[in-house]
Amino acid sequence: MSAQPTQNAAPDLVNIEVDGKPIQVPKGSMIIEATDKAGIPIPRFCYHRKLPIAASCRQCLVEVEKMPKPTPACATPVMEGMKVFTRSEKALKAQRNVMEFLLINHPLDCPICDQGGECELQDLAMGYGRSVSRFTERKRVVADEDIGPLVATEMTRCIHCTRCVRFVGEIAGTHELGSMDRGDRHVIGTYIGKSIDSELSGNIIDVCPVGALTDKVFRFKARAWEMVARPSGAYHDALGSNLWLHTRRGEVLRVVPRDNEAVNECWLSDRDRYSHQGLGAADRATKPMVRRDGRWLETDWEDALGTVAARLGAFTGADIGALVQPSTSSEEGALIARLMRALGSVHFDHRLRTLDFAGAAGGVAFELPVAQMERVGAALLVGSDLRHEVPLLNHRLRQAWKRGAKVYAVNPARFDFNYELAGQFIAPPQKLVDELLVLAKAAAELGAAPADRALADALAAVQASDAARAAVKALKDASSALVLLGDAGARHPEASWLRAIARYIATATGSALNVLPDGANGVGLARVGVLPGQGGLDAQAMLAQPRRAYLLYGAEPPHDFADGAAAGLALQQAEFVVAFSAYADEALKRIAHVILPIGLTPEIDATLVNVDGTAQAFAAGARLPGDARPGWKVLRALGGLLKAPGFEFVTLAELRAEIAPALARAPQAIAPPLAARRAGAALARLATVPIYRADAVLRRCAALNAHPLARSVAVRLNAADAAARGLADGDRARLADGSTLPVAIDASVPAGAAWIEAAHAETAALPPYGAAIELTKA
Repeated sequence: MSAQPTQNAAPDLVNIEVDGKPIQVPKGSMIIEATDKAGIPIPRFCYHRKLPIAASCRQCLVEVEKMPKPTPACATPVMEGMKVFTRSEKALKAQRNVMEFLLINHPLDCPICDQGGECELQDLAMGYGRSVSRFTERKRVVADEDIGPLVATEMTRCIHCTRCVRFVGEIAGTHELGSMDRGDRHVIGTYIGKSIDSELSGNIIDVCPVGALTDKVFRFKARAWEMVARPSGAYHDALGSNLWLHTRRGEVLRVVPRDNEAVNECWLSDRDRYSHQGLGAADRATKPMVRRDGRWLETDWEDALGTVAARLGAFTGADIGALVQPSTSSEEGALIARLMRALGSVHFDHRLRTLDFAGAAGGVAFELPVAQMERVGAALLVGSDLRHEVPLLNHRLRQAWKRGAKVYAVNPARFDFNYELAGQFIAPPQKLVDELLVLAKAAAELGAAPADRALADALAAVQASDAARAAVKALKDASSALVLLGDAGARHPEASWLRAIARYIATATGSALNVLPDGANGVGLARVGVLPGQGGLDAQAMLAQPRRAYLLYGAEPPHDFADGAAAGLALQQAEFVVAFSAYADEALKRIAHVILPIGLTPEIDATLVNVDGTAQAFAAGARLPGDARPGWKVLRALGGLLKAPGFEFVTLAELRAEIAPALARAPQAIAPPLAARRAGAALARLATVPIYRADAVLRRCAALNAHPLARSVAVRLNAADAAARGLADGDRARLADGSTLPVAIDASVPAGAAWIEAAHAETAALPPYGAAIELTKA
């Protein structure tokens, strides 16, 4: 008689039994991963699915058949035929004993703890804790460290799960927290009492299972059960991280990540987490305002829109230009394009920080999706301080580096990466193209011919170096490789050359080319047509050849422009400027004639297209202040007054249906024509945008601007360049316009560059990125 058939598993699966339930799980899985997949709960504190296993809390002890003692489910791999018991008497007794030990020194201050109501320890203590403690000894107290303006500490509550230590070390890559001492003196801290400098530091709040690490900005403002969680998205970079807005009576009090493995996983950058502080800034525009006889007067919407319609109707289309902030929603962008065409104008653009427009047709989706970036074997960063430009993209690349990927960089300064570069090629802005040409020459040795004659001539004049050949070989040999053009490259005065050379290197090595788009919605605005029409002027040309009237949509001059001085001059000279703005600061009041208050992304229904080309629709999560209105409603009303075609829709759903085909189109990147090369300067400005000053909302966040990454304004120079001009660290340098700035000697700056960050009041009127800088001692 034949044997009874047995359950067979695939070669990479094993059969186990959990609480009498047979399941199949991948080989190498830990018990806790198997039970999570099967929906069987096991209590835990130290385990986190994104962090390395520590097995330090022991709360997940379970019984395994034939094992003499309970074993930690998070650190015990599954084996064929294993029988696991999570609710047996032995398992429950072990879990309750661990809980009793955890609570020996815990302060039990739930009524005043900000984590109360959403605390993992509080929840599990209800199921596994005792009603009375058997320990009567005095509880220990741990001194707190001030680790910065974003995270509050109450380390007496710490249960030593080390999640924060593992996150800072393995995910953030800064290794700023650690375990110190032993026994009852064991503490978690920085040892030297420093602040946490990571751009991802807020995530330690989420991973902390108790109230030891909490949100300092949110602290003592509300309880978890008082707030409503509303799904929304980030709008400070083009990744489009998913998040929850925690609101009370329409006010955003806290922001936490929303899981999306294809975008931000379960993490959130600090600027996306804390930027809500800027929503309630003192200079929020809450009522329509019109300037009459030199005085600003608050008015109603009918009067303000009527004034705008009447004034715009007095200009020809050629006289009007529109400058659109690149994080504007796709719905608003589509209506701006319709409105400008109805006015007879082809002068509208969202690429406000771009200097070289040759061949730059607008944002194009990544060739290599975000989720696949952590699997590349080699990467070349071109003009990119990726850690500050898109922190969670940099996190993906760091994960690739941890798996063995080689990362190279061609940059105008030695940016501070949280992983080791296999090689870096540093040149000042005026020589950056020449430096990248050396790598392109090495790529040309592989046999690929450049399509552009100007590029071919440029390659003929350079020689490849051994370091360049090594970088190109790494890209060529990798099973998956990436060339990424970052903000410092896309906003370079010779960006068309950098784009063309990066494209050539990617083609020659079989790599994908990813180009960071403008703002949070550069891809979406390009798809709905917020680009100059036939014969239209781009953003810089509209400032160099001033229009008589401007529509300023969401942009804050001078900080949101590549050339702040040119923007300020052109707008001040205009006969009429209507500002659709969430803020009404003094700088805007000096140039605008009408200010129309509009909502910010958390306050409106908005569709943003991220770097992968994915259109993400977010619903309004916060209350609009005062009489402010969603921008699309304001534009619809203005279009109706002007009797413009395309404004007959009533609901947002109708508008979204109309623009859906455009948002679904994914135009392919084209080989860009090359602009004329620029003459090199002896000392050129490197003008990066600081991580916490990228837009108007971030510039109004006090906590973020108190962070160590928000550096003070300075002229950062190589020691040799400073000495040649008689300057020393701490001196004040006088610039050509008569202004002065402190000098900082910085070894990361190459000779020939003056690193002066943009988007500061003190630097707004300085020459743009790549321009010649003259310095003398003040």
